[in-house]
Amino acid sequence: MSILGLKKKQPKTFKVKVSTMDAEMEFSCEVKWKGKDLFDLVCRTIGLRETWFFGLRYTVKDTYAWLKPDKRVLDQEVPKDSPITFHFLAKFFPEKVEDELVQEITQHLFFLQVKKQILDEEIFCSPEASVLLASYAVQAKYGDYDPNFHKPGFLAQDELLPKRVLMQYQMTADMWEEKITAWYAEHRNITRDEAEMEYLKIAQDLEMYGVSYFSITQNKRDTELLLGVDAQGLHIYNPNNKLSPNKSFPWSGIRNISYSEKEFTIKPLDKKNDVFKFYSSQLRVNKLILQLCIGNHDLFMRRRKVDSIEVQQMKAQAKEEKARKKVERQILAREKQMREEAERAKEDMERRLFQLQDEARMANEALLRSEETADLLAEKAQIAEEEAKLLAHKAAEAEQERQRLEVTALKTKEEKRLMEQKMREAESLAVKLVEQSERRLKEADHLKQDLNEAKDAERKAKQKLLEITKSTYPLIAAYSSPPPPTGPESPDMTLDMGNMSIKMDFKDSDMKRLSMEIERERLEYMEKSKHLQDQLKELKSEIESLKLEEQQQAGLYSLRSYAEPPYIPHSNRNSAYMAQMAFYEEV
Repeated sequence: MSILGLKKKQPKTFKVKVSTMDAEMEFSCEVKWKGKDLFDLVCRTIGLRETWFFGLRYTVKDTYAWLKPDKRVLDQEVPKDSPITFHFLAKFFPEKVEDELVQEITQHLFFLQVKKQILDEEIFCSPEASVLLASYAVQAKYGDYDPNFHKPGFLAQDELLPKRVLMQYQMTADMWEEKITAWYAEHRNITRDEAEMEYLKIAQDLEMYGVSYFSITQNKRDTELLLGVDAQGLHIYNPNNKLSPNKSFPWSGIRNISYSEKEFTIKPLDKKNDVFKFYSSQLRVNKLILQLCIGNHDLFMRRRKVDSIEVQQMKAQAKEEKARKKVERQILAREKQMREEAERAKEDMERRLFQLQDEARMANEALLRSEETADLLAEKAQIAEEEAKLLAHKAAEAEQERQRLEVTALKTKEEKRLMEQKMREAESLAVKLVEQSERRLKEADHLKQDLNEAKDAERKAKQKLLEITKSTYPLIAAYSSPPPPTGPESPDMTLDMGNMSIKMDFKDSDMKRLSMEIERERLEYMEKSKHLQDQLKELKSEIESLKLEEQQQAGLYSLRSYAEPPYIPHSNRNSAYMAQMAFYEEV
């Protein structure tokens, strides 16, 4: 075997990963490719024609470098990783974005890069400008503001403001969103390209826009300064102030820039001005400064010349493209307007349809209610008819009852008259009984008085007889053999005592007769009183029954208003009651 056959076979390709601001791409490159070959491949892939603004940047130790177009990729100080990572970024910035940026892709890549630099605070921006720029960024991302779609909180996941601005004010995320939305609502009808261009037009006026800063020293005493390279020229800054340069060298006033190892020399075009020298400690940084100076100067001179045929064609195509897009936007706006009008008309029709459906439903419900009402009214009419029949029947019965009550009232009147007559008779009888009882009371008083007198005379006669008997008893005993019997059965006593004994017998017979008459009259009086009391009780029960009937008839009379209740004169009632009570007292 030959020695050449033992050598390890070298690969013919290598992997490359290129990251743009919004995408990542991987390529398989040939080993012999130069930087220009890879750069052109990336530009063709993304459709970029304004290639002079961009470059492929990679990281080298603690700094960065740009891929050189005329040198092989693998011969440069690129990372040895696989795949090799490059960042496709803007290397040079235009002086006026509106005039120089032709393609939309160029404009979009610049917008994304400048936005990132502002959010990362590589470019200083005031809070007011930050809010305005954020509103254009929201317009570019979300389109026109729609309050029905863009509810509060829809920007919560978007990074729109630098952290320095958020920390500078004591405001919540909702308050910042409200401020951004207020500006965002005024950008209506602005397309994404126009919003991005407005963003770049505001950003290009910022002091740190498009400036690349490098640490330098001015003399051997190592006075630290900052060198800024941008599209306008070279600027010298204090390390603590990147906004206001101490000294500036515009490209139009620089005759030559050269460096020897660590020393840079800036020769002004005006020979009267002093040559400015500064020092940089790193050779790699010096090469980078020189590249940026040469590239920015070339673009500066190019802007002041007539555009090349390629640029003129691109501008013409971009103009035509903008005009075409403008016409398309107008057509789209008209179609959108017509669609909105059609949608509004459709909504009106649907609303009208819903309204008619509601009206039809309500009409059906009203019809059903009417039918139910008709059925109910028919049922009520039937019930009313039945009630009318029932009322007519009740009226007939009431008429019969009224006639019966009239007859009853007549009978009641007759009974009332008879009762009143009975009451009058009872009153007269009671009056007579009262008079008779008074007379009897008087007679009883006389009889009692006569009885008392008779008893006194009898007592006196018996006493006198006893005295006579005691005085004559010895004589009688002497002149008669056995004594005759004594007592009421000895009728012969009157023969022996003469006139005195005859008088005493007369008195005894009168007393007996009088007692018998009194007893007989008393019995008769008791029988009459009992009979009168029975009559009064019977009369009282009749009166109570009549009162009860009169009350019932009075209730019926008041309900039907047919007749007046019977009335017993108050004087008659009082008279009967007084007579009865007087009789009870006498008894």
